[in-house]
Amino acid sequence: MTVDAPTEERHPGTMSIDTHPSLDILRALNAEDATVAGAVSAVLPELALLVDRAVESLRHGGAVHYFGAGTSGRLAVLDAAELRPTFNAPAGLVVAHHAGGPAALLQAVENVEDDVDLGRSEAGMLHRGDVAIGLTASGRTPFVAGALARAREIGAVTALVTANPHAELAPLADHLLAADTGPEALTGSTRLKAGTAQKLILNSFSTAVMIRLGRTWSNLMVDVVATNAKLRGRVVRILQEATGASAEQARRALDDADGELKPALLSMLAGVDAASARRAIADHDGSVAQALVVLGGPVTAGPARIH
Repeated sequence: MTVDAPTEERHPGTMSIDTHPSLDILRALNAEDATVAGAVSAVLPELALLVDRAVESLRHGGAVHYFGAGTSGRLAVLDAAELRPTFNAPAGLVVAHHAGGPAALLQAVENVEDDVDLGRSEAGMLHRGDVAIGLTASGRTPFVAGALARAREIGAVTALVTANPHAELAPLADHLLAADTGPEALTGSTRLKAGTAQKLILNSFSTAVMIRLGRTWSNLMVDVVATNAKLRGRVVRILQEATGASAEQARRALDDADGELKPALLSMLAGVDAASARRAIADHDGSVAQALVVLGGPVTAGPARIH
């Protein structure tokens, strides 16, 4: 089957790349990579709409589901997996469905990306109001097509992340995120620019969703799960950074809050005990900033510098 997509076109500027020394190869790849951020920037307005839809869904008990095959599926698995250690996102909040399952993460599994019915089956667990995000560089992967079609039937919000502005699957998406990264330095190798664009979009999407859900305070990760020495040290530094306290004061506040960062932070900022801080956070959908408005204290740590 012939795939008609920009990523399959031959790049006129890299036809002799195999004759170049290593440094020139790397410079050529790097020059192509430098164009990806601009391509992603063009889809940010649509991505913002998707973030808002996802936040609304999650606040009402819904979930976000990623669907992809090959590189796209692996990037989806990576993004979903990183949300728990980074933001303490509960299991089931963001779920990645990779065509072929765990076995396909390390090696290719024949025919799974071309299986429409497999995609439909994977999406069968969705509920009305969930968010289904398909990832396919070419914009035509049958597994993703099946998943998005079934998601629509269920009543989920659908989105497509692709490198093809004329993606075949666009009609299945409420939100089309087509980062036009153009031909790859190596023809058809979508693990390069197209994959980088997908990674940037997923990073931005999930991070913005977590921020909107109150899993940060200012630009600090206050829902970190301290599962190792590095992260335990980070938790103490976050408290120090946010409050100006000493390391000993931060550790004492953490002990009083049974090791939970958010109630420890709020108790220090608002001058209340850990139990009161925990109740206030629960009453305000997990948001330290919103709880601070009620309890009194600095709304943010330092001047805003977002431009």
